Amino acid sequence: MTQDFYDKVAKKFGNYHTAARIVYEFPNGEPEKIFKEKLLKASGKNKVVLDVGCADGRFTLSIAPNFKKIIAIDTSKGMLKAAERNKKAAKVKNVDFVYQDVHKINFPKDFFDVIYDRRGPDDYPLFYEQLKPGGFFLQVDIGEKDTKDLKMVFGRGQNYGKWDISELKKDIREIKKLGFEIVYAKDFSYNEYYLSFEDLDRFLQGVPIFEDYDSERDRKFLEAYVKKFQKERGINLLRHRVVLIAKKV
Repeated sequence: MTQDFYDKVAKKFGNYHTAARIVYEFPNGEPEKIFKEKLLKASGKNKVVLDVGCADGRFTLSIAPNFKKIIAIDTSKGMLKAAERNKKAAKVKNVDFVYQDVHKINFPKDFFDVIYDRRGPDDYPLFYEQLKPGGFFLQVDIGEKDTKDLKMVFGRGQNYGKWDISELKKDIREIKKLGFEIVYAKDFSYNEYYLSFEDLDRFLQGVPIFEDYDSERDRKFLEAYVKKFQKERGINLLRHRVVLIAKKV
């Protein structure tokens, strides 16, 4: 269903971003920024990289000058079309956007210097096999408490009810069993403030928190949430991310 969801988003908005107006508050660091800093530390003009779940490719294109080659995969044809448009506009030559299921990647063993995953699907055993010895796997993923209050109001949602199962600890256990060495692992909680009801509604249309979200059918739930979480800065939405970096030894 997720593939169809992102195809729908790409068709409606043209890319992965819905242009909702948001103010951010990061009390213990900005996870995406920290992830990018860690990724660039692992960069090199001689390195070949796999991007797992590239979406519209904007992030991939932004870091492309730091690597020899990036192969960016996704299963949403709509997002890949947006990525190709962005690639053409950015005039980037060293990125290949490929329609590929992460569980079926078939590159040679020990092929990649770096594999990174920004909230995309994972296959840790395959990542370990595909990485060169000494290569790095980097991931920023959705934490178990992400948008918990919103999901409770709606009574459903992505990983609904799994609030007490630590995503970070689970991932660390799985990765270490394969032989990875954990280099960095941290949870991040932060706040997003949506400037209006319409901004939050627009945001929810473009993310798979509720893959079946419908602005009209779900209006009563969203109104209830807004009434409860309207703050001076905007409508508060608590987010949770985990950043994990591992090295193949």
